[in-house]
Amino acid sequence: MNTSPRTRTVVSCTLLVIALGAGVTACGSGGNPLTSKPYDASDEISFNGPSGDRKKADPDKPLEVTTDGDGRITDVTAVDATGRYVTGELSADGTRWHSTSPLAANAHYTLRVSTEDDDGAPGRKVLTFDTSRPTTKQRLTVAFGPDSGTYGVGQPITAKLNKPVADKAQRAVVERALRVDSVPAVQGAWHWVDDKELHYRPKDYWPAHATVSVKSDLDGVKVGDRLWGAKSKPLKLTIGDRVIAVTDASSHSLTFYKNDEVVRQIPVTTGKPGFDTRNGVKVVLEKQQYVRMRGTTVGIAEGSADSYDLPVYYATRVTWSGEYVHAAPWSVGSQGYANVSHGCTGMSTDNAEWFFDHVREGDVVKVVNSEGDTMEPFGNGFGDWNLAWKSWRKGSALVAGTPDGPSPAERARLRPENV
Repeated sequence: MNTSPRTRTVVSCTLLVIALGAGVTACGSGGNPLTSKPYDASDEISFNGPSGDRKKADPDKPLEVTTDGDGRITDVTAVDATGRYVTGELSADGTRWHSTSPLAANAHYTLRVSTEDDDGAPGRKVLTFDTSRPTTKQRLTVAFGPDSGTYGVGQPITAKLNKPVADKAQRAVVERALRVDSVPAVQGAWHWVDDKELHYRPKDYWPAHATVSVKSDLDGVKVGDRLWGAKSKPLKLTIGDRVIAVTDASSHSLTFYKNDEVVRQIPVTTGKPGFDTRNGVKVVLEKQQYVRMRGTTVGIAEGSADSYDLPVYYATRVTWSGEYVHAAPWSVGSQGYANVSHGCTGMSTDNAEWFFDHVREGDVVKVVNSEGDTMEPFGNGFGDWNLAWKSWRKGSALVAGTPDGPSPAERARLRPENV
């Protein structure tokens, strides 16, 4: 007969109920010992944490919890002091649980183990332990962009790493630790631009007036051999009105939308043949009151028929290679009628000043019906939106190849209480 303290308690309670007679309950709701509070499962649970002279757990090793008794493990949670959870797998027979994500180094963990004995009575064991510091000096940091502030609905989030990460499994560790939360919630994903840079964007543009918080949970996490995550500065953005400017190169006009309403239509000129303006979605990068524009900066030989050297005002930059929306008083006669620029979108000084005053970084500038190529996704500004969502997801180490799930709004609608 099992004479553990918890079993003796069950027997004593049963005898007490008999002695007191019908209608009298003890040791739990309805007199049922199986509904009493969980028993202490300390004698049944073992884990490979600190032992003997080793006062801290090795973060290089997976966490393992086993049961030594006749019962089984029903649930395990491991969370550090910053709120980071460790994922894990429980064996089919409930005798072993092991972590599947790395432990953080130099962290304090709380481990909660729930068990169940042969009679179905619940047990519990709560353990705490610390992990040791990493032995390597190679630390991976993340610099988020843009700077904190207010941006337009097209602004991607950037994450630049101080060291390259090429291995897919290591990329998954990094990506899993980069958190983007927005209010209202959106469906989004990271995309690896190269070994040292990721971009994050929603499936669609950010909602107007959303707040976006970005942080890294990499501190102390092992990314690869001799490479550990370090602390990184979080980022918080606010999103302004939904501003989208659409330039139709064939009709030589720009339509300015604010929160889906047409605010202004502006006659413009775009790139002439041989200098066609890029099609597709671009994002405002910066605004400059005055820029000296020279043809030599875009490969036009000085003294040639297409050479130019001009003072330009109210210049809104949309590519790093030199494409702007700007004042072009010299071409007013062609604006609304013909495309005569070297690739920029030109308009009158009054219209350029108005446009300059009504856009901010991150606002969307889209060109349609040009003979030019489509804006490249990366390397010349933010052409991220020119990748279809399915292609964007392929650049993730976590969601590539997985089905596209419902949006946060759809998930809320499908909750049982809303059906």
